[in-house]
Amino acid sequence: MACRDMEKAQVAMKEIIKGSGNENVICMELDLSDSKSIREFAEAVNRDEAKLNILINNAGVMVCPYGKTADGFEMQIGVNHMGHFLLTYLLIDLIKRSTPARIINVSSMAHAWGSINLEDINSEKRYDKRAAYGQSKLANVLFTRSLAKRLEGTGVTVYSLHPGVVQTDLWRHLSGPEQFVMKIVSPFTKSSIQGAQTTIYCAVEPTLETESGGYYSDCAPASCSAAASDDNMAQKLWELSCQMLSISWD
Repeated sequence: MACRDMEKAQVAMKEIIKGSGNENVICMELDLSDSKSIREFAEAVNRDEAKLNILINNAGVMVCPYGKTADGFEMQIGVNHMGHFLLTYLLIDLIKRSTPARIINVSSMAHAWGSINLEDINSEKRYDKRAAYGQSKLANVLFTRSLAKRLEGTGVTVYSLHPGVVQTDLWRHLSGPEQFVMKIVSPFTKSSIQGAQTTIYCAVEPTLETESGGYYSDCAPASCSAAASDDNMAQKLWELSCQMLSISWD
């Protein structure tokens, strides 16, 4: 378990151990808004773990007020995309040595509202919190496509998904009227357990062993937007991400 808030993480860890009967659960601190934290976490995993069969990139910030990460990225693109991109890069050799292995990037149907602004990825000229969220979720799907192509033939497969509209703290930045609307539609939303099912499906479903690079919803293949299928943009985003993170990943 890689968690930003260690106090909440300890509570969750105890629940998991109690519910599963598995004592072998490890909790480590990871703040995806800070590359120093990401590098320290990855260094510890690479040092202490012999295998990494499944990586689930699940951290998320949604429609928050404008802010920047420790590395100067707009918060939503910084946490939702750049943080996961760097973490995956730092763990990829261990994952390749652990085949068969899978990487799951939790996106959202909100990717369809987004576009990638290569000229102003950090929304410094103009900030629209919903557009920035859509951009970050679109980046998740494009990253999945690019990574799947690079990992062809390695035994590592990659998936992106929409978990559904899930009742979590992700809604905390919504305005009063928006929160009122969410309360009205809440009977039609998913609990956190229901919301985790497509992630679990992508992580362990045997029939997906030969599939890679796809987008899923409700435990089944789903259609993504035309922008999310743009391999030219996916490559440009990959190059920009490497440049901004000061890494080389061909």
